[in-house]
Amino acid sequence: MQQLADPEATAGTPGRDMHALASELYPICRSITGDGLRQTLDVIARHIPLQRFDVPSGTEVFDWTVPREWNIRDAYIKDRSGRRVVDFRACNLHVVNYSTPIHRTMTLAELREHLFTVPGHPTWIPYRTSYYKDAWGFCLSEAQLAAMADDEYEVMIDSSLSDGSLSYGECFLPADGGSSDEVLISCHVCHPSLANDNLSGLSVAVFLARHLLARKRRYNYRFLFIPATIGAITWLALNRERTSRIKHGMVLTCLGDAGLFHYKKSRRGAEVDRVAAHVLAASGLPHEIRDFMPYGYDERQYCSPGFDLAVGCLSRSVWGEFPEYHTSADNLDFVTPASLEESLAVVSSIVDVLDANRHYLNTSPCCEPALGRRGLYRSAGGSGMDDENLARLWVLNQADGKHSLLDIAERAGMPFALIERSARELMASGLLVDAI
Repeated sequence: MQQLADPEATAGTPGRDMHALASELYPICRSITGDGLRQTLDVIARHIPLQRFDVPSGTEVFDWTVPREWNIRDAYIKDRSGRRVVDFRACNLHVVNYSTPIHRTMTLAELREHLFTVPGHPTWIPYRTSYYKDAWGFCLSEAQLAAMADDEYEVMIDSSLSDGSLSYGECFLPADGGSSDEVLISCHVCHPSLANDNLSGLSVAVFLARHLLARKRRYNYRFLFIPATIGAITWLALNRERTSRIKHGMVLTCLGDAGLFHYKKSRRGAEVDRVAAHVLAASGLPHEIRDFMPYGYDERQYCSPGFDLAVGCLSRSVWGEFPEYHTSADNLDFVTPASLEESLAVVSSIVDVLDANRHYLNTSPCCEPALGRRGLYRSAGGSGMDDENLARLWVLNQADGKHSLLDIAERAGMPFALIERSARELMASGLLVDAI
């Protein structure tokens, strides 16, 4: 695994650069459609090659329909003096996402059924949505609500819901050897100012793509930057014939906080699940492996029974299990460059293992080959076997075309990187060949 980030020495590192990207995107009011989503894709396209797709409202995608496009220009609640007591311009979480337009005067009693707070956290603002039902509302802190007098208020939401499109971005990095097999990396890009649950996964995905751009690739890599749920459903509906090429995949989310790592397995159990578990165990970082469940992020669409793709989900803290989730406390202070860099190291290591996990054949399978005369055996002087020598012997013993390097690493209880390095040395000496 790559060396992990030092929390005290991240200036000028990928961690700082990822945090800077998140900071640039943080003020944008995103949703599952609209100008904010397209603006976000434009920023991503400055960092990696990105193709944008626009799917018209009303398009049938399995049991769903691409919704009308939502855009918002301004919103507020004003008191009698004309002061904005709730102001969309101050925080884009203040408006229930996808609110229908409204402009009227009403009493606080009438307004209350349209107001949402975070009980127990007097200064936090919640994030709420109304994607598939015409409704409107405001989100505010408990302190703001407590300060509102029992009086009349001017309520205004300058938004629009009209036929438009659902936009998403796709970065495709072709394999160097002409393989048709793909690795899918997916993240959601639809939340407004939420740093961990949105921008951290996006930022790590962008920098993973940059990592892969700079090296040779065994697989094709397809990065999807999509609105949650409806984006994955739309992509699957429009690309059904391509899904048979996807051999491995991950959804990336909530990767910027200091929580321990969580990996959620795919529905069917797959090589990517084993690789993620192996990388996390070898890293020594606190982590938890969870079984699949049909709820969460877009892995539940990729793992629906009609597709059953080998797609898991990697996060640090899990959605809904940290207090800051879907509130204004999920801000740029909640995510750190050190955590982002550590997450990138883990994700890159998972991808590197997937790319290097091959099957080999021992060209001298009858007893141990003489490693010493090939310069591949370092004498321990009778004091025992060191890890490098033992790793070579494990690879030679298990290289029968049936066992992958990951199989060998797991059986030997050794890091994949050591096993893979030993295989490369044995290949160079002629003692291993690729299994056909």
